[in-house]
Amino acid sequence: MNNETTFLVKRAQKRDKEAFCKLMNLHLKDMYRTAIAILANEEDAGDAMQDTILSCWEKLDTLKNTQYFKTWMTRILINHCYDIMRQNTVYVDLDKYEEPSKCDEYNIEFKEAMDSIDERYRLPIELFHGQGYKVREISELMSLPQNTIKTYLSRGRKQLAKFYGEEI
Repeated sequence: MNNETTFLVKRAQKRDKEAFCKLMNLHLKDMYRTAIAILANEEDAGDAMQDTILSCWEKLDTLKNTQYFKTWMTRILINHCYDIMRQNTVYVDLDKYEEPSKCDEYNIEFKEAMDSIDERYRLPIELFHGQGYKVREISELMSLPQNTIKTYLSRGRKQLAKFYGEEI
């Protein structure tokens, strides 16, 4: 974590709203990609991100070591995503089956690629390749053994290669 982030976390812990907003803006893209990897739905991903931001603001004083802010925030986001998934299993949301908007081709391709791989491989792939987490950190975040994470990464890469092999 860089000095700017550490500085912003310390200011935010003192209830500096501007510092907290800047801190969240630094991590929005990573939060979105993590939420999409789990939920595969923009509306649900947005809800999970909002809940995460609120939880982070309310519980920022419980963060003991500022250098682990991103890991702490990501764990909160993952928990909110899984909460939303549990809520959504009660009913099928027909909005999930709408055509994606044409405005952002990168997000469409990214979502299609992530949708092409098995659900259990999405989050490790996103955390490792998209956000630079180490296998050990992903293992801790997901409460799985490191060898399981390595297997998920390997299988997810193979499925992505197959997706892009068919698309190109």
